[in-house]
Amino acid sequence: MNSSLPLRTLGRSDLRVTPICLGTMTFGEQVGQAEAHAILDHALERGVNFIDTAEMYSVPAKRETFGATESILGNWFAARPGARHKMVLATKVAGPARGMDWIRQGSANLSAADIVGACDDSLKRLRTEVIDLYQIHWPNRNAAIFGGLYLDPSKDRFYTSIHDQLAALAKLVQAGKVRHIGLSNE
Repeated sequence: MNSSLPLRTLGRSDLRVTPICLGTMTFGEQVGQAEAHAILDHALERGVNFIDTAEMYSVPAKRETFGATESILGNWFAARPGARHKMVLATKVAGPARGMDWIRQGSANLSAADIVGACDDSLKRLRTEVIDLYQIHWPNRNAAIFGGLYLDPSKDRFYTSIHDQLAALAKLVQAGKVRHIGLSNE
């Protein structure tokens, strides 16, 4: 690995990452597997050690490509022994399905069991035993997103508490499936 890129500590974790993270949300839709593998090879050769993905990728989110990006990454790891250990791997569990019925049957809730099941599915697709940074992709609550300026209280619903979600994430860390946890898009 090219050591010319400086490494930085990610947050309060022990993860040491390059200042550039390779986002992979287009792998599986706009970028096919062969081209994605070439991009990953190029990034690794140049010293990039940080990859970001999510269970719902590729984008735009569609039933047919749900999990495709993680599968492409898993195939890349399988074809390049040792590459996984050179990379810091971040992935995400989708929060509320927001009309996408292929994500937990369209549920607006993200339960503790959903988090554990999604992690297990991601580990299989990624062909790895541990995820370095596992994040909740979107908050599991009513929020003004995608350019929304104001919170609409009439859309408040019951959701699994953040405490219960954090407890599920903590169990994944204790089980050795996840090293660190986070929240994306908040």
